[in-house]
Amino acid sequence: MRRCRALLVSAPASGSGKTTATAALARYFRNQGQLVRVFKTGPDFIDPMVLERASGQPVYQLDLWMTGEAECERLLYEAAGEADLILVEGVMGLFDGDPSSADLAQHFKLPVMTVIQSGAMAQTFGALALGLARYRPELNFYGVLANGVASTNHDKMLRESMPEGIAYLGSLPKDPAIALPERHLGLFLASEVEDIEARLERAAAALNGLVLDALPVVEFSEPVVNEVPRTLAGTTIAVAHDAAFAFLYRANLDLLQAMGATLLYFSPLQDSAIPEADALYLPGGYPELHLRTLQDNHAMLDGLRAFHASGKPIHAECGGMMVLFESITDKQGERGTMAGLLPGAVTMQPRLAGLGLQSVVLPEGKLRGHTFHYSRTETALAPIAHGVPRRHGSTGEVVYRSDRLTASYLHLYFPSNPQAAARLFLP
Repeated sequence: MRRCRALLVSAPASGSGKTTATAALARYFRNQGQLVRVFKTGPDFIDPMVLERASGQPVYQLDLWMTGEAECERLLYEAAGEADLILVEGVMGLFDGDPSSADLAQHFKLPVMTVIQSGAMAQTFGALALGLARYRPELNFYGVLANGVASTNHDKMLRESMPEGIAYLGSLPKDPAIALPERHLGLFLASEVEDIEARLERAAAALNGLVLDALPVVEFSEPVVNEVPRTLAGTTIAVAHDAAFAFLYRANLDLLQAMGATLLYFSPLQDSAIPEADALYLPGGYPELHLRTLQDNHAMLDGLRAFHASGKPIHAECGGMMVLFESITDKQGERGTMAGLLPGAVTMQPRLAGLGLQSVVLPEGKLRGHTFHYSRTETALAPIAHGVPRRHGSTGEVVYRSDRLTASYLHLYFPSNPQAAARLFLP
């Protein structure tokens, strides 16, 4: 058993400022000399990049379905062995989803702080806090933090609105200098925000009236850890990683290495060749924002074609798959010529085209993951599998295969089935 102070940071809805608040708290306590480990609830890739910058520590995903209870338990137990504080950023609203942030908090007995966007609100702030606190009585509702506070007087009104027994834990002001810029898939990547450090420092300093010094200590049980087979020993995997291909689960990379793989990173935007490798991993990202650079990097596109022709395994997810079609057309109608390993074209859409947790049965085995994209593909290629959405009524993503190339909009979480993941990359 390990013991550590911990807090799950939630909100009534997306867009309330959870990431800003969590990052501010992480930097605040880090600046006090504390080691802060941060986790992100759900399958998000982008928020963890900001949280890593804020905490200076690696950030992993926690999800009772995709990650699995046992893996969540292991990750939290390991963090509790080194951290002074564990912060877990929730996903969407506190009770949204199946499983929800509330489910995760209740399972691991994490105290819950809710970030409430207080703009254009006064006494109703307290009513909203009361509803969140009482909706599920068995939840350890620790208190609320006000975001977007306009003035000292506004802060006072919000504080006075709190019902008895619900703590007002502090506030963040309305300040464009601490807000994190957004676009169609969420926040900008941390590496793209030039003044990210200044924003994090300003957010940490702006925390007003913070009363978290007496956070309760949570007990984390020692998990049963299964030995990871060295299935990929001697295998070298080239991994695309740059501004266009950045959606990588740390847990996926850790697992590949634990199974014996050597990972070599490269940039399809800047490099002229793929490293000498036995397999290729093309993760998701924002290829649609870099059409001209990708199209003009003829040496890289030729390298992708040659790698595929060699018969070596290629695993491509979402943005990684998009660049393997004949073309991508962005929202402005600009068309970029891509590698053409898959017949057909990709077109960006004005609305979300796919979202949600899914599982899929491949010839290699069953894996879990999620999908989140604004593009559609047109192709005559027949799929080899269809994803099964966690939520009924959603559309299952198709999986394409061409020789040793496997491609889909699905972002797979490799620890959900290590052996199946290894088979995707075995020469």
